[in-house]
Amino acid sequence: MGKHEFILNLVCPDRIGIVAGVTGVLAEMGLFILELSQYSDPSTGQFFMRIHFETTQEISEESIAQNFAKSAETFQMKWELHDTQYRPRVLIMVSKESHCFNDLLHRWASRKLAIEVAGVISNHQELEEMASWYKVPFHYLPITPKNKSDQEAALLEIIEREEIDLIVLARYMQILSEKVCRALDGKVINIHHSFLPSFKGAKPYHQAFERGVKVIGATAHYITADLDEGPIIDQETIRVRHDHTPEQLVQLGCDVECQVLARAVKWHIEQRVIINQHKTVVFN
Repeated sequence: MGKHEFILNLVCPDRIGIVAGVTGVLAEMGLFILELSQYSDPSTGQFFMRIHFETTQEISEESIAQNFAKSAETFQMKWELHDTQYRPRVLIMVSKESHCFNDLLHRWASRKLAIEVAGVISNHQELEEMASWYKVPFHYLPITPKNKSDQEAALLEIIEREEIDLIVLARYMQILSEKVCRALDGKVINIHHSFLPSFKGAKPYHQAFERGVKVIGATAHYITADLDEGPIIDQETIRVRHDHTPEQLVQLGCDVECQVLARAVKWHIEQRVIINQHKTVVFN
């Protein structure tokens, strides 16, 4: 039988014996550890671990979970087990800007991202042709102040019907309601075109220009009901000059946005990100 790989993520109150307890269970099942990362957060007293392991035995995911459950209960763990052969189903949401959208689709089509792009949702029609070129279903859901609740109901229906694992806001220039944010908690990654917590909200490059900053950046984060306040996954910056116009800042920022969003999606699907209250632990 060929090798079969899994990833185990866990969070629990920090105490002595966690690593020994977890690795002991895996050893008893004859599972070989490929990678192990851990972190103890002194500010919260929580312990985080990611274990990538493999088996050549005829052992099912269900069997592994059952064997691990007793140890998990002993240490009061919250845990998830993931089969690395599974490709998460991703829904991309866009408005008019194409750079992050095209970058994600290219990485997916060239097999640099182990995902299945199940569809695209947009409140505009400008990017339908690009989605069609990549043979990705395009859902046009226009939004107005009067139809926002109906539009979001349609969004949630598509997510449920298509069994979506992750939603990526690739410059989707609409604010999701508190109801939707709570329903999709931990499942939505947004790219914001500034180095948060600076310049939240609309037109961050123009805000940066007005303040005369010498560094601009991009931030990928999970969304919450609080605008641009969600747990940060990744950030990057680029230096700018005093004579750059707002339009030049926008152009310079495009590449940074693409890189940061792609890394965040990659780390998420590789189960390298664990939410730690209003922050994240990233085992990259």
